[in-house]
Amino acid sequence: MYKIIGADGQQYGPVSAEEVRQWIAEGRLGAESLVQAEGAADWQPLSGVAEFATALAAHAHPAPPPTAPAVLPPRVADFAGRDATLDIGGCLTRGWNLFKDHLGLLLGGLAVYLGIEIGIGVLGMIPIIGALFSLANIFVVGPLLGGLFYLFLRVVRGQSATVGDVFAGFRLCYLQLFLGQLVPGLLAGLCLIPAVVTALVALLPSLMRNQPPGPGAILLVVLVGLICLAPMVFLQVNWLFTLPLIIDQRLEFWPAMRVSWKTVIAQWWRVFALALLVGLINLAGLLLCCVGVLFTAPIGIAALMYAYESLCAPGRTPDA
Repeated sequence: MYKIIGADGQQYGPVSAEEVRQWIAEGRLGAESLVQAEGAADWQPLSGVAEFATALAAHAHPAPPPTAPAVLPPRVADFAGRDATLDIGGCLTRGWNLFKDHLGLLLGGLAVYLGIEIGIGVLGMIPIIGALFSLANIFVVGPLLGGLFYLFLRVVRGQSATVGDVFAGFRLCYLQLFLGQLVPGLLAGLCLIPAVVTALVALLPSLMRNQPPGPGAILLVVLVGLICLAPMVFLQVNWLFTLPLIIDQRLEFWPAMRVSWKTVIAQWWRVFALALLVGLINLAGLLLCCVGVLFTAPIGIAALMYAYESLCAPGRTPDA
């Protein structure tokens, strides 16, 4: 049992050790409060009594009060594959309007991207050393294309953007963009192995004899090639949003591939139709002396970024 001198100078007790601990927890007693143990002649600070050291330490460093869970930004994976209908016409229309409203910026970004890619392509035509430039492009195209998507996404969202954002991929997530371009390309390219093998078996013997291959052999190669294109296109469409997911959400390349797959597979034919229309629009631009692609490509990229915003951007609310 103990007697206590409270903050008001009054003496209390005798009280049990459990009551003293309760008063410490309630803040009614502190380390300097005087206490006298039963049978003792002297008063001493409460901090001098070993029995109450734990209670005093707990009161000096109380556990933080419970708080409501932090409101975290939604994860992009939470939105992948949700029941959202892709508006193909709306994506193309908004892409056109975005291009009209930000013509200089979008054209500038695309010109930088195409200028680098065309420049590397020209250097790749140099005898002997050209192959080195072509190989170097493998390490450039993914981060560069990711930066181009980054620029368009910022414009789509009304954020400040500059032509220099085309190079953001090299600064923000170079390795993941490099792998996000390389790995899907390699996996999709594996689909062409049967066509390559067929071509070697059907055409190589004739070529080695300096004879033209027969019509049957050519037809066989063409048919196998067309058959192989189907799974290749399927994979490429499924991984369409891999680079935007990496540059926008900072996902690693493999999770980005999975999220893109889950997002696209829910309405594959709509995404394929949009990608096909974008390709046809760009083809029309190429037929216009190749200059037209400078105007069709930004519209197509903007349309795809609007599709990305609609299907898997984290700022959206998933359907119930």
